[in-house]
Amino acid sequence: MSETRDARLRRMRMRSWRRGIREMDLILGPWADSELEGLNPEMLDLYDQLLEENDQDLYPWISGAMPCPPQYVEILGVIGTFARERHGKN
Repeated sequence: MSETRDARLRRMRMRSWRRGIREMDLILGPWADSELEGLNPEMLDLYDQLLEENDQDLYPWISGAMPCPPQYVEILGVIGTFARERHGKN
């Protein structure tokens, strides 16, 4: 049985808030709450794939300390912009 869109969004939202490190919870959780429902299927698939990545890799990618894999450039750019705007750090 395949996962419904609502069940998928709930799962992804939960995984966004319950990461391995608190910094990632505070970056991904609010973004997921605000933006997940508006994503097209391709971006949802990409974000779902991103959630499988290790937080020790994700945090440097989002913060710009390390280059991210090419497939994540767009979505991490969107998430990073959201986080900076949310915290007034444009």
